[in-house]
Amino acid sequence: MNRPETPLLTVDIIIELAGHPEHPIVLIERKYEPYGWALPGGFVDVGETLEQAARREAMEETSLQVTLTALLGCYSDPARDRRGHTVSAVYVATAHGTPKAQDDAAALALFDPEKCPPLAFDHALIIKDYLVFRETGQPAPLRG
Repeated sequence: MNRPETPLLTVDIIIELAGHPEHPIVLIERKYEPYGWALPGGFVDVGETLEQAARREAMEETSLQVTLTALLGCYSDPARDRRGHTVSAVYVATAHGTPKAQDDAAALALFDPEKCPPLAFDHALIIKDYLVFRETGQPAPLRG
């Protein structure tokens, strides 16, 4: 397998849906690959900033316009994607409205962060850091 010279950049978004007790988060189930439940997100397009990519991916997959409230952290994983080494920026965002699965999301659901189902990739670590962030207000440490 040919590995790219530079890591692939992705974004993951922890969307807190306003108006729900305990700020349930939006998770998606991927349509095209058997990833299971995951955070909304995806690859950064050429010319996009990380923030632009996060807002675009959230809209494409959940139909929600989000307001990014914090950069939770960055995660580096050479084995996350078969195309090569992946570096993900993880944002916390708030949204209003009714989420609807679109694009490569087959389904979506709201979950209490402390009762999430088994998650794809390193999202379980991201949720754990998110819970610490909610308690302390401090960004998560860099991982990878």
